[in-house]
Amino acid sequence: MRAMTIGLAALTAGYVLSQFYRAFLAVLAPTLEAELGATPGDLAISSGMWFIAFAAAQLPIGRALDRAGPRWTASGLLGLGGAGGAAVFALATAPWHLHVAMALIGVGCAPVLMGAYYLLARAWPPERFAALGGAVVGIGSLGNILGASPLVATIEILGWRETLWWLAAVTLAISAVIAAVVRDPPRAHGDRPAGNLGELLRLRGLWPILPILFVGYAASAAIRGVWAAPYLETVYGASEALIGQGAMVMGLAMVAGNFLVGPAIRLAGTPRRAVIVGSIGAIAALVVLWLAPDAGLGAAFVLLAVLGLSGMNYALVIAHGRAFLPPHLLGLGMTFLNMVSIAGVGVLQFASRPVYGAAMAEAGPVAAISQVFLLFLVPLVVGFCLYLLSRERPDGP
Repeated sequence: MRAMTIGLAALTAGYVLSQFYRAFLAVLAPTLEAELGATPGDLAISSGMWFIAFAAAQLPIGRALDRAGPRWTASGLLGLGGAGGAAVFALATAPWHLHVAMALIGVGCAPVLMGAYYLLARAWPPERFAALGGAVVGIGSLGNILGASPLVATIEILGWRETLWWLAAVTLAISAVIAAVVRDPPRAHGDRPAGNLGELLRLRGLWPILPILFVGYAASAAIRGVWAAPYLETVYGASEALIGQGAMVMGLAMVAGNFLVGPAIRLAGTPRRAVIVGSIGAIAALVVLWLAPDAGLGAAFVLLAVLGLSGMNYALVIAHGRAFLPPHLLGLGMTFLNMVSIAGVGVLQFASRPVYGAAMAEAGPVAAISQVFLLFLVPLVVGFCLYLLSRERPDGP
């Protein structure tokens, strides 16, 4: 168990990088626009490439976890894709270079959380999965904090390209640590062939859970990753320092939310009930941001914090879905659930660019930001309504 705990810690360190890379564009936005001509729409595409590449890698990663384990799956991809993508970012001279870099980083980051979840599912009791999984995401969400004001300060000292080179080196070092300390658990299914996607999709208990997975994480991840900066800058004229503070507030809320996963389940009774409460909070925040995006800077910070706090729904919904997975489908099943969640972020992030551009041309920045918030609100409401049809567990009524 001690060896598994050390391996889990190494994978969690990799997940800190994953959270950092999915969020750091919001702070870099003014610099990248000034030096590379990258508009908010361009950065939405770059961010979307991270999430789409991350999602596309999930099913192959799931098969690799079930067949080979997390050690080389996570360390190999993080070293090649993560460090390689950071190097491409450091060399970028045009917006499309950022798209390529973020896609590579997305593939590199794709296995670390699922590797950690695979260890949790195999080496710890099932009743501890949600709380421990939330703690892993909570610790990993410190990457959100590092991608806010600390990143601003580092760029001011070193410059943004030099900072990216250091990030490439750190990413490579963590991948080496994962290779050195992670121990693969024995295969769960012995000589039984690994499960396949068709078998997974026949688990009907998962069906009402998939829509909320697709849309539930999108608002907190996409707004923290890209749209928080244009929102604060265009609506309130915020400086880079103030944007960093806003990103920090949202990032701290995301960290706190994930550490509250265990208490939330104990208070609500089940992961499903906790998801319902968290979704109502996110819907309420998006409604206010849609109808009154210029209600005041203090209100903006509070609403961004509420959206950050609602990010706990990711760990809660994964825990709910995990209860429906048989042992031989753990790797494939969890990566499939993760794929659905991350793909939703990427799809909505891609959609946000034309929505923002059209509204900006027609009605100005405040209306444009309002329409972006509406874009995240409507699918969340639909996913929430479908989620109400889900069962608490496989043997539920």
